Amino acid sequence: MIMKKTIVTSIFALSVLSYIEAEDAHLVLHPSQAKDIIPKEIYGHFTEHLGRCIYGGIWVGPDSEIENINGYRKDVFNAMKDLEVPVMRWPGGCFADEYHWMDGIGPLEKRKKIINNNWGKTVEDNSFGTHEFLNLCELLNCDAYISGNVGSGTVEELSSWVEYMTADGESTMAELRRKNGRDKPWKVKYLGIGNENYGCGGDMEPEYYTSLFRRYAAFCKNHGDNQLFKISAGNDTYWTEVMAKTSAKQMNGISVHYYAIDWGKEENSENGGSATKFTPWEYYNIMSKSLWIDHCIDDHSKVLDKYDPEKRIALIFDEWGNWFSCEPGSNPGWLFQQNTMRDAIVASTTFDIFHRHLDRVKMSNIAQMINVLQAIIFTDPEHPERPCVLTPTYHAYSMYKVHKEAKHIPGDLTCVFVGVDDKKVPCISYTASFDKDNNMNLSLTNIDMEDSHIVDVSIDNLKIRGKITGKILTSKDIHDCNDFVNGYRVVPKEFKGAKAENGHLVVNLPPHSIVTLNISTK
Repeated sequence: MIMKKTIVTSIFALSVLSYIEAEDAHLVLHPSQAKDIIPKEIYGHFTEHLGRCIYGGIWVGPDSEIENINGYRKDVFNAMKDLEVPVMRWPGGCFADEYHWMDGIGPLEKRKKIINNNWGKTVEDNSFGTHEFLNLCELLNCDAYISGNVGSGTVEELSSWVEYMTADGESTMAELRRKNGRDKPWKVKYLGIGNENYGCGGDMEPEYYTSLFRRYAAFCKNHGDNQLFKISAGNDTYWTEVMAKTSAKQMNGISVHYYAIDWGKEENSENGGSATKFTPWEYYNIMSKSLWIDHCIDDHSKVLDKYDPEKRIALIFDEWGNWFSCEPGSNPGWLFQQNTMRDAIVASTTFDIFHRHLDRVKMSNIAQMINVLQAIIFTDPEHPERPCVLTPTYHAYSMYKVHKEAKHIPGDLTCVFVGVDDKKVPCISYTASFDKDNNMNLSLTNIDMEDSHIVDVSIDNLKIRGKITGKILTSKDIHDCNDFVNGYRVVPKEFKGAKAENGHLVVNLPPHSIVTLNISTK
């Protein structure tokens, strides 16, 4: 049975302030308190050599019969371009700490073939390497985030890679780059020094890794006007404490990975739950897990505040999202899962949480961009010539584009909790912002599976009047997805459920929906 109770919460997370009697949700926005700019990097992406993310997803090669732009699958490229991808992380993931960049440069026929030990033991032919990735970033006008090999690599290897990518002049690595067809250096803004080095990146203790990090950071130099933003691998709050205490001066950011996942009763079980067939309890279970990222941020922030009160060190959520069981019949090592309206709601509510922590959270990279985990785009392995499919998560990103580089508006929200048994979450989530033209945009998510909710929105010292326009992302059934058989069931549409009343905005949110409104306050 789905149960509801009413609470007041200023940040809508799971901290209860007091109980009141109310049926609807009330949101009060405070534009005079708007000061933090939402970094576009909050909407970043992650591409790993895993399954069909790179090969058959992004890269088909210039000689492919599939329509492409210099080897990049054209429909996927255009979808990425339309989304205005701000930053892309590559080549991993676990793959990064077994990746040796020299294997992926030079003539294709001479590139080394290796076994992808982490993901399905498939053959990696290295046809997508440094040039292919950085050229893609240039074409998309997005920043490159390189994840360097600390687990099985050397300091010299990573420092040489940085030189190869970013150095001008007559250095050995710059000359090698020119020999391979690239005259000018690329811009590489972000450098991750290792990945999950507590696990697949070397099974290290934080005290050991922090010494390695400082050594790698010291030898990975800035060349010319390229300035590296150096990101340490992270783990739990103890790991963060060790890093902040010993390496704060050397790092610009620390990576944290957060997945909403339920492995089932058995440890290391392969049962992550179905991406498309889930009960109300399973839905609210995943929602409660995904919303817990708010507490994760608080916990890491408290540790960092002890050693970095100026908040110079950024929290980087460079892997996050839902993790379910692989689709039946797919390669279990490729982590392919479907994507429903539930995934879109996880995306929008996660963005809302990131926006409330802009003092620390500066970038995130959903896992992953194409065909893997909570993907934004699917391509068809059986019929690769078919147009790609944009998932509900893609459309959630699209709905939130208005908040990129906008000024975040704080607010206070009162709403009911909804859920089943012990799994209860606030029914409403939101983000409000002023764009560069001082237009107000408001995104509202109704997390409730079954019921609509009316949200009353007021703005300090302002009356809402004039034209209100908006879009909605929802579906008849929360289990709906977009696929190659049934087409598009979850797409943004015009929204007409908002109106101005007595200077307030009244919004009627259907069940499991995301709405973004442009509000006139003049």
